[in-house]
Amino acid sequence: MTIIATLIVLGVLIFVHELGHFLAARSVGVRVERFSIGLGPRVWGFQRGETEYVLSAIPLGGYVKMGGMDDEVMEKIEGGAPASTEESATGGEGAADSPDGPPAPVDGAGPEPEWRDAGERRLHPSDFDAKPVWARAWVISAGVLMNMLFAFLAYTAVAAGWGSAEADTTRLGEVHAPALTAEVSALAEIPQGATLTRIGDRDVQHWGEVTDALRNAPEGPLTISFVEPEGEVRVEMPASAEERSRVAGALRYWTEPDLVFVEPGGPAYRAGLRSGDRIVAVDDQRVTLWSEVQTLIRERPETETQVTVLRDGSELTHTVVPNAVEAQTADGEVQTIGQVGIQAANPPITYTPVAPLEAIKSGWDETAFVTGFILRFLGDLVTGQVSARNLGSIVTIGEASGQAAAQGLPVFLSFMALFSINLAILNLLPIPILDGGHLVFLGIEAVRGRPVSVEQRVRWSQVGFVILLGIMALALGNDFLRLFGL
Repeated sequence: MTIIATLIVLGVLIFVHELGHFLAARSVGVRVERFSIGLGPRVWGFQRGETEYVLSAIPLGGYVKMGGMDDEVMEKIEGGAPASTEESATGGEGAADSPDGPPAPVDGAGPEPEWRDAGERRLHPSDFDAKPVWARAWVISAGVLMNMLFAFLAYTAVAAGWGSAEADTTRLGEVHAPALTAEVSALAEIPQGATLTRIGDRDVQHWGEVTDALRNAPEGPLTISFVEPEGEVRVEMPASAEERSRVAGALRYWTEPDLVFVEPGGPAYRAGLRSGDRIVAVDDQRVTLWSEVQTLIRERPETETQVTVLRDGSELTHTVVPNAVEAQTADGEVQTIGQVGIQAANPPITYTPVAPLEAIKSGWDETAFVTGFILRFLGDLVTGQVSARNLGSIVTIGEASGQAAAQGLPVFLSFMALFSINLAILNLLPIPILDGGHLVFLGIEAVRGRPVSVEQRVRWSQVGFVILLGIMALALGNDFLRLFGL
């Protein structure tokens, strides 16, 4: 399943990205010579019109080869042979260029096309480099835009097809008392582990209904009923929607401290914790909730911590040293917390139907949220607040793809949307040979009125290629270190 899921993720998202370049090129009259999914040697393909459509051997990328697009740059970077002089202006064969001028028109082909000089090269009107800067920028950026559009459509499809994902429980895990005002402080009196049954005049069946009932409660008195043990509390709900949302956020559902994931090579993995363990104590303090584990670990950065787990009916104690990580609190302060690389199993998920317009809004909100999250991660990576050990390669992608596929189609589609946004943002990095690097060259050309020379583009593209190889090597190295528990 992991191999199939990985191939689907990479194949679909590479296709989407390259399709963006292809459609944009065709929209401004650029000749597309080859549309390739994959890199390296051609495995299979066919010719339709002036474009060759192929599948290549290495499924880690793709490309759209356009007429006149930095041919000399690409030849020197990729080590290819010079372009054949046996190709005509339209990509066919048998119409060799004359050394004294452009090729003569073929009988019945109409008037001779308008060629123009570009330094040492002669460009056909359908060549990429013959187009104005705005058209080339549109073609280059279209792959990124297509990835973002795919993410939005995938998130929207999940919301429209399945609904809003909610935890299928109303069992109360904890109440964050500091977030409560005096008027609603009675919420802290609800016993831990109690099951909420009714909020005001509304019965609640899952956690989404709990938060929705609190956020939309009218101003004034509100009764919350629960069982196991049976009882009720009364609070005075505020008039402000922001305050009611804060009240809803103060209640957290019950999550068992059962480990569903232990990061290979992380502090917990090195200490001997494994997926399937249930944490029962941290430094001899007994725990029943995942949130209790999180709180205790966060308080112990770079401090030896005894973690006791239940495995196969026996309790085992391991010594873990949490990594020190900089994190931002809700009020904007930065503090150092401990992390050990573990994740608990969430409660089962249920989906509640949403209206079409709500599904579109959900797709937009989710796309914006994930985009902001990835941008913040990259910013923290550059500033050193996040370790470069968090980078992963195809191994990490494969593991995540397999785990997402095992959880069902909606989760898998959401993962593909997240990865599509990640692919879009990484392609916008101003590294030569990436889309962002090409856009930088076009920006320079727009400012100074002439393109960057081929020699400079070759030089900077080679630098970009080395940078990209370095990043890939670092990510792959991280994956191997995690696999070997280092």
